[in-house]
Amino acid sequence: MRLRNSFILAFLILVSCDVASSRNAEMEVLPYFDLKGFIDQKLAELPDSVQMAKSSRINWEEALTSKRMSREDIRKELEVFYEADINSPSFAQSYDTEVVKRYLIHKLKPEEKGRLQEMIITYTDDEVSGIQIKMKKDNTFYTSTTIAEIYFSGVSQKIDHYNVETTQKILLMDPNNIRYSGSIKQ
Repeated sequence: MRLRNSFILAFLILVSCDVASSRNAEMEVLPYFDLKGFIDQKLAELPDSVQMAKSSRINWEEALTSKRMSREDIRKELEVFYEADINSPSFAQSYDTEVVKRYLIHKLKPEEKGRLQEMIITYTDDEVSGIQIKMKKDNTFYTSTTIAEIYFSGVSQKIDHYNVETTQKILLMDPNNIRYSGSIKQ
């Protein structure tokens, strides 16, 4: 009896591993540009800390600074790009993809729901030179639109600079506009 239970347990483990690996195989070939993986790779190429020229603006009041930032600090500033990653099974058929000249474009289909509206990847000499995203969240009481861009050096292919701008509008209130940018001093 004990031997039979061991065989059943081993069989169940093998079957569950097989089901999990088949789910992973479905997403092995990503349907869209691997934004999260690409940003991770570009962050890993940076030194532990870099000198940054930073700008922030909240409702038209701007501040300029220069400071050292770690990779983790920069990752936090680029969080919107991680939020824009659409390589999950739930979005597998949600976006139209087209290539126009040197642009790879993922655009949300009209009948689909998703926060990312559009992602444009710009290529120069077969290397990614820029990524632009447009995100929108909308309901009866609240609207939020974010436009973010990140650019890469044509020489080193490393992160060069980025801009993130968000406009939020709550029903019966004035809109808030927040913009921040960073440029790595080379």
